[in-house]
Amino acid sequence: MIDRLLPAPIATAEAFHDDPLSAMFPEERELVARAVPQRQKEFGTVRGCARDALAQLGIAPAPILPGPGRAPRWPAGVVGAMTHCNGYRAAAVARSTQMVTIGLDAEPNEPVADPGVVDLVTRPEERAQFPRLSAAYPEVCWDRLVFSAKESVYKAWYPLTGRWLDFEEASLTLDPATATFTARLLVPGPVVAGTQLTEFTGRWLIDKGLVVTAIAVPVE
Repeated sequence: MIDRLLPAPIATAEAFHDDPLSAMFPEERELVARAVPQRQKEFGTVRGCARDALAQLGIAPAPILPGPGRAPRWPAGVVGAMTHCNGYRAAAVARSTQMVTIGLDAEPNEPVADPGVVDLVTRPEERAQFPRLSAAYPEVCWDRLVFSAKESVYKAWYPLTGRWLDFEEASLTLDPATATFTARLLVPGPVVAGTQLTEFTGRWLIDKGLVVTAIAVPVE
């Protein structure tokens, strides 16, 4: 499913259930030793996905540990992202000579239950799009899609900046005809190859009860 959003040269892998055979390295197992069993399983499975994706790049298995901001520490010369939600785990990686950064997120295609959370993660201009979009495409939970897209934005942003990006610091415009979104940064963006990024563009898909969003910034 994810390969429909992130084609080559990005390597992807996904799982729809936890694999009890997904072995963790001791350093990884230590990180979740006190976690509940479900957290341990998803932690191991998503890293199994990441190692499967890295293998497509010819990279040998190694621990994938969190770094600053909880972002994964990828092998040298690799950029990537991981995501997991109920019933889905996925990873995407690429050589840094080909991709600048990757953002990836998956969520259940269900409305955000708490209106207060919707107000927290969306901006007024984003919420203003929902009635029109919901009337035309009622199968999509647009508040959840915006939440997921902003998670993808953050995952693409953080490796380039090392800084937090609040939900209100990016404004999304959604294009359902092409299943794409544009996230306009409302704070100074990172400088890549001498040019300051002012926005991220991404894609989404709705399938198997999930909304999956992804961003890929190629090397120019």
